[in-house]
Order: sequence, then C-alpha cells, then structure tokens
Amino acid sequence: MSVRWSRVRGVLFALPILLASAAHGAVAQPRPASDATYFNDAALPAADPFVLRDPGSGDYFAYSTDGADPGYAFAIYRSPDLVTWQRIPGGALDMGDGTQWGRDWFWAPEVYHNPATGRYFLFYSARLRDGIAEQFGYADFEEPSKVGVAVSDSPAGPFRNIQPGPIDYHPYDPDYHDVNLLMDAEQKKPPETLEEGMTAPLGTYIPFIDPNVFFDDGRIVLYFSRNAYRNWVWDHGLGKYVEESNVLAVELTSEWWDDPAGATMPRIAPEHVDANRDPADPPGVRKDGYVPIIDYASDPQQWENAHVDDYAETGGAEKDRRWSEGSTVVRATARDGRARYFLTYSANNFANSFYGVGYAVADDPLGPWRKSPANPVLAQDAGQGLYSTGHGSVIASPDSTELYYVHHGRPSAEVDRRLYTSRLRIDPDRDELRIDGTTEDRPVPSGVAPYAVRADRPVVEVRDGEGEVGWRVGTASGSPMPLGNPLNRVLPRLDPGSALEVVAAADGAVLRGTPRGVEALRLTYQRARSGGGQVDVHQGGAPVEVVLPVAACGSAVTGRHDELVVPEGVTCLRGAEVRGSVRVEPGASLLVLDSTVGGSVLADSPGSVWVSGGRIGGSVRVRGATGPVRLDGTEAGASVVLVDGDSPVVAGPSLGGGVRCRGNASAPVDEGRPNSVAGSRAGECGAV
Repeated sequence: MSVRWSRVRGVLFALPILLASAAHGAVAQPRPASDATYFNDAALPAADPFVLRDPGSGDYFAYSTDGADPGYAFAIYRSPDLVTWQRIPGGALDMGDGTQWGRDWFWAPEVYHNPATGRYFLFYSARLRDGIAEQFGYADFEEPSKVGVAVSDSPAGPFRNIQPGPIDYHPYDPDYHDVNLLMDAEQKKPPETLEEGMTAPLGTYIPFIDPNVFFDDGRIVLYFSRNAYRNWVWDHGLGKYVEESNVLAVELTSEWWDDPAGATMPRIAPEHVDANRDPADPPGVRKDGYVPIIDYASDPQQWENAHVDDYAETGGAEKDRRWSEGSTVVRATARDGRARYFLTYSANNFANSFYGVGYAVADDPLGPWRKSPANPVLAQDAGQGLYSTGHGSVIASPDSTELYYVHHGRPSAEVDRRLYTSRLRIDPDRDELRIDGTTEDRPVPSGVAPYAVRADRPVVEVRDGEGEVGWRVGTASGSPMPLGNPLNRVLPRLDPGSALEVVAAADGAVLRGTPRGVEALRLTYQRARSGGGQVDVHQGGAPVEVVLPVAACGSAVTGRHDELVVPEGVTCLRGAEVRGSVRVEPGASLLVLDSTVGGSVLADSPGSVWVSGGRIGGSVRVRGATGPVRLDGTEAGASVVLVDGDSPVVAGPSLGGGVRCRGNASAPVDEGRPNSVAGSRAGECGAV
C-alpha cells in the first residue's frame, strides 16, 4: 500500500519517513529494536481529544474538552510517544482573560500549527452568552452554539481569542420546516404527522459544534456538526420525527492562516456568504450557505439508531434523536494516483455505551461521501471493558509509518470519558479503514525507540550515609518520557546482598547506608502491562538501563600523578592522569571515571575494580575480587585478564590486546554492548 499525506491536520506530510534519529546525549547506547508495549489504562479524563505533533519538540499535544483546572477551558496533555501522557497545569483558555464570548458548552478543541508563521490556532465550540436573538432569531434559542478561534505562540498555550466573538458565519437552512414553533415549551414532542410538520414556517439558523479544519492543496475546509436541536427530520421508515445532528462543511479563505501576527479571524469563502438569503429579506440579514456531508437519510445505517425511541423508553424525559458528529478528515493516495478522502465520525449519544465510530469515503473533500458498510469500525467491547468509543483525531507515529486514532472512551458505562490511543490503518485501494480498539498490550508507536536512560551524575557518592541520583528516559527524538505516569517508570536496583536502602521517586532516588567498596546501581526502564505489574524494556536483547557506581570515596584523585597505589578503602579517580600504573592492594577498591592511566591496572584480591570511560595504556589484571569488576566503555592498550571473581562485566571497551577470563562465579557479560577486541578471546570471555 502506498500512502501519501497532503497537509493532514494543517501540517504538510511527505511520504512516510522510515528513519529514526538517535537519542541525544544518552549514557546507555541502546539499539533501535524495542519490545516496549502500552495499553489503554483509561486513567486520564478526556473528551473529544485532538492531537497535534509539535515539529519543534517532536512531542504530541492532546487537547480535550475535559480535564482542565478550574478557571480554564480545555485540558492539554503532552506525550513524547503518543501513548504515555502527562497533563500540563491550567488549560488552553483562561476563562478570566476578558475575551470569552461563550457562556458554557466549551467543547471539542482542535489546534493547528502553521510552521511558516509559528502560530498555533485553537478552534473550539461554545454556546453564546450574548446576542442570541441577533444570531439565531430567537432569544430563547436553546442551543446557540458557535465556533471561536484563539491563537498562541506555543502548543502549550496560553491561547487567547483573536476576537471576543465567534467566527462570522451564519449558516441557515431555508428548507427546514421549523416544527419547534408548533411544539410546547419543553421542545421534546414533535408533531405526530409529516403533514402537520409541513405547516410550520420555513427556515432556521443552524447551531454548530465540533470544528475540524482540513488543508488540501491550497483549499481549507471547515467541517462541523449541526446541533440536533431544531433539526427534526421525518423518518419515513419509523413514521415519526427524529431530531438529528449532521456533519456539514464550509470552505474558508486563507488570510487568517497566512497572517504572521495571528490576528485575523477565519472567514468563510465568498460563495458561501448569504448563499441562502431570500431576495425578500431586509437589509443586513445574513443567511450563509453550507455543504451537507454526513446525514442519516441519504445513507442510512441501522447502528446509528440507538436513540430513536428514547422518548417512549424514558417516559418523555428524552427526545428521539440521532447524532453524526466529531468528524475528522484525512487524505490518502491510491496506487493509481487517485486521492481518496476518509472521514471518521461518531454516532449515538456520547454518554451511552453504544457511542461508536464510523467512516465515509469520497473523491473530493466536499463529497459526495459514501459511508462504509463495515461501520461501526470502533464500538463498545464489554469483554474488554471498553464503552462509549468516539470523537477522536488521526495522527501519525513519530516516524510517520503508522497512523493512530486518539479518541475518548469509558472503562464502564458509569464513569466519565477517558483518553485512549488506538492503531488505525487505511487502505485507499480498497477504501478500507480499520481501528484496533483494545485495552490489551500493543507495541508502542513506531519511531519512539530507541529509548535511553540517562542519569544526572556518573557516580552516586555516599557521604555521611546518604547519596542521591536523578534520571530521565529519552526517546528517539530526545524528548523525555513522563515518568510520573504509572504506565512507565525507572526501577533502581542494587546488586544482591547490598545493605543500602533505596528510596525512589518518579525521577530520582536517595540511597542510605554504607556501600561495600564500589556497588552497582542499575536504573532500568520498565513499562506497565495490562495484566498488572511492570516489565523491563529491551532493545537488541538487552534491557534499557544505565549502570552507575555507588561509592563512599575515601580518597578522591584528580590531576596528574606518576604512579598510584590504593592501600585500603575506596579510591576514586575522576578526570585524573596517571603516567605509570595503578596497583590495588588486597581488600581495597578502585573506581576510575574518565581518567587516563599510562601503565596497567593491577589488583590482587581487591574489593571492587570499576573502570568507566577513559584509557588504560597497559593491561588490566584483576584476580580474586570480592565485589563488582567492571570495564565500561574503556579503551585498553593491552590484554585484560579477569580471574576468580564474581560476575565481571566487559561492556563496550576497545581492547588493543586479548581478553582472558577463568574461575569466575559466572561468565562475564557485555550487557548488549559489543566489545572491540584486537587479540584473542579465551576462557569464559569467549563470548564477550
């Protein structure tokens, strides 16, 4: 399948990129392949989510109807991998900034970034506070919803309304018999017959919500949902009126998008202005046009009928209704070069467990659109505890080779909407769209890995019985993972037998006690599994981790020296230069970090010998160590001999001679970091 994206979600996409950049500044050097997984844990409140990938940081930003702090509208969540999110405090819109035109019903935020101007545009819907009669013809119009636009220099906000009012757009339906004028004050029981309904006056203004902006080769199309209110449609099969929401569209001009100051409100294209105006209308009356996109009667599907009998079933508490809303449009190119447009939409009531997602296909952004017979493609799955799935947005994985549908759902029919990420696949040659809605474990999106664990120091120095360390986990883009999200963590582990106590937080730990010589602290990246617990993440067969020395340095050595003898305790070399050799006496321990030793490192019956980075000009010979022995990313000019120790580590060094190991408690390991050995490998070191 060949897929080419063209200005999907306001950002120009090329052919899918198959390369992933390396993590920046990683201490551990992981390999690209990762076994990391994620699952939808339904932990974050979210409704109507829209996701933007910020080109500057490479991070994803999800904007939600729900979840903002008091005093704000629209929560913002940030993620480097599209599946592990953290909430940004506050929200997208400051409700007290003096520019708010909406009274309530702040719904369905979507954000688009113009890389040429650096501006971020927030489209959202709300219910008017003032001027209802002027906008809709009646002061008591029940659902006076409109769409506003705010702007920011950052995807994290704050966004500020371009003007203290909605887009200057007045869609008007001249063919609607306004049966609401024949109904009582409750507006729930329409006329019994079509003949009676046809006696109602013609024409009504259309309230609208759920904006979605689609950019396509110079065209800008605003899709939106017509509120069900004041749209009673006669269903000939049911023999009654059903109040419906539909998906409509209007083209926009481009001045707002191109304005470097971000101070221009979007305007509808001239051909839609007053397109439904009657010549008899008085001056100053606006009646704008629109393009029908999705409705029930033109392409009926039974799964959309979950609420058509609600009036009788609720004893008159609810209306008989249908919904088509929450649309998202993407474009794909088939093998024969044809552009295929896919529109996802949600049907049924968002608070009902039968809320689901369907899709339609067209040859042009304005249609005609044909619904798929496979609908719904995302729906409740009681066996997985997945309900009310709907209203999402389509976004590519970090390397653009996969698509995902980020949507809301509920873990039960009794709780509020939560954030879900589901794999989406499109085949434009067959007009197929599939969504993998699941709460089971799935691979993290392509291009997230390689991961890299990075500590904030090369050694944990214990002083007065206490030491500390901080950490982060980077992705291929270099962005840090949100370790406060329980879907992932770094687990600090000491080698067995350590007497140290580790008190861990999300991004660091405090170690208490007295280390024995030099001990190894492993910081291992883990991800949660749907069945419970956390498991190590591997790349190239090795865990994603960094190993740090922990020591109470009795003697700290820096600067230049001729030769060095370590008689007792722990001696730590940091950035030192020793022209001759370093000898470690029995029971003493040596820690060498990024230092140069012109001669050899020789140790007989030591505690620990740990050499990380730097260069050893001669050989390294360690016999009978009682603690850790580790050569980590070190260059050695001669042979390495490791005898009668515990479990040596030879990870990533470049050895000018050979390496020989025997009599150790277990064979040395390289922790997935291959060694460069000029000479022979002998004994237990044959595999490192």
